[in-house]
Amino acid sequence: MAKRTAIIDIGSNSARLVIFEKTSRYGFHLICEQKSKVRIGEGAYEKEGYLQPIGIKRAFLALQSFLHTINKYQVKKTICVATSALRDAPNGKLFIKWIKKELGLSIKIIDGNKEAAYGAIAARNLLPVKDAITIDIGGGSSDIALIQNGNIIKTYSLNLGTVRLKELFFDKTLPIKEINQKAKRYIHTELKALPFEFKSALAIGIGGTARTLSKGIMKHSGYPLDKLHAFSYDIDAFSDYLQAIPLSSAKNLKKFNLKKSRYDTIREGTLIFNEILSYIEAKSVITSSVGVREGVFLEHSLKQDKLRFPKEINPSIISILDRFKPFINIEAKKRNRLKIATSLYAELQDEIADHQAYHQELLWALKLSTIGKTLTIYKSHQHAFYIAMQELNYGFTHQQILLISLLLRMHGKELLHKPLFQSFKSLLPPKAQLLWLSFVYTLTVLLYEASNSAKITFSYTNQTLTIYSDKPLYLVKEKIKSLKKPIPFAIIIEDKERLPKCKALGI
Repeated sequence: MAKRTAIIDIGSNSARLVIFEKTSRYGFHLICEQKSKVRIGEGAYEKEGYLQPIGIKRAFLALQSFLHTINKYQVKKTICVATSALRDAPNGKLFIKWIKKELGLSIKIIDGNKEAAYGAIAARNLLPVKDAITIDIGGGSSDIALIQNGNIIKTYSLNLGTVRLKELFFDKTLPIKEINQKAKRYIHTELKALPFEFKSALAIGIGGTARTLSKGIMKHSGYPLDKLHAFSYDIDAFSDYLQAIPLSSAKNLKKFNLKKSRYDTIREGTLIFNEILSYIEAKSVITSSVGVREGVFLEHSLKQDKLRFPKEINPSIISILDRFKPFINIEAKKRNRLKIATSLYAELQDEIADHQAYHQELLWALKLSTIGKTLTIYKSHQHAFYIAMQELNYGFTHQQILLISLLLRMHGKELLHKPLFQSFKSLLPPKAQLLWLSFVYTLTVLLYEASNSAKITFSYTNQTLTIYSDKPLYLVKEKIKSLKKPIPFAIIIEDKERLPKCKALGI
């Protein structure tokens, strides 16, 4: 696949451009994102589905601008897909031919099931989920996919969209309660067609409506981490909030902490979202910042892997390692470092007592331990923290992102950065366990940097940690004196110290 790939997604409400850059077979990152509120389907639902001049003009100008951006970024491959507004429009094919003639851009219309499949491909690869139902509410349709054990079992497309409901119900001059009642009856009629197996305790919110609601809930609840992807919430805890939005007047929407740009369709979208969540018996929602565009990209980049990243691969970790080029790049040395941490973590379990629950997070942090030095060796641990906080996007929970990032922030002089711990306390392990994890991480880094390829083992008895090495650990002996510990205990080093004799120097 081309190093840079542009994906254009033409929806009923918005047109979006994203440009992905591959850093290796499994590593990639987003380098450009643009959006235009084209509302290509505006007025269509009351005109037998025909695209109207006002929407056509906005769509043309947006696509023209996207192509200028694509050219500027020297993109080698461009894929453009269109969803319900164009597939439902009797003059949709005429619009596609016109765009091809005037702009040279080929547009592929995808049906609702394909749209749902793309969202599911993105979600199962880039979110920490195995069993869930994706819900992608667009302007003209709501596309749903059932995921079980990481497999996409079935997809379905409902004729429920924000623009559709807006023009059919919410634009009418009726009392808001009456509008809601009529719209609900319409929604329930559509939901009756949804296959019975579409039931799940977890819903994945894809698309603008779900993201807007999650951002509102984050502000409403004072959530400590400003990261939308993988944010999750309990539906019952925010039921009053979610139920109140469709019943609100347009003027009162500001009290819900919602983006102003979403005021025009958020009541319609929330009503659809609420009714689908209830119908599928969902208990919680996890938010996805990825969807159709990422699904299209992954369909092409993971063709040889059955549209799934291998089990041991995390694309964010791969992308960071590709771009920030850690100094430790010999595989055998990497394994030695991870082996040291695994052995130490296991040996200290009598004190830590966490059943090695954070083993994988510890190993991820160690893999990334030198990324900050790419910028400068000074305060490299702080640079590593900020890189991880921004770049650990895919496949992690917020708790994992914070733990990995905070471990990278440690550098031996402290086991806990108190301001960060206080800010994110609700999403972190208990303080005592965090101190031990930090100790294991910092001692592993110290041993690795000072010993390189030494064979190192540990024993911990009578509050004494003994470190055995088949090579000298002189620098470690010096630094270990100032190493912070979670609790008072002794550290003894037994190494193969070798000092050649020199009579002239008296040794």
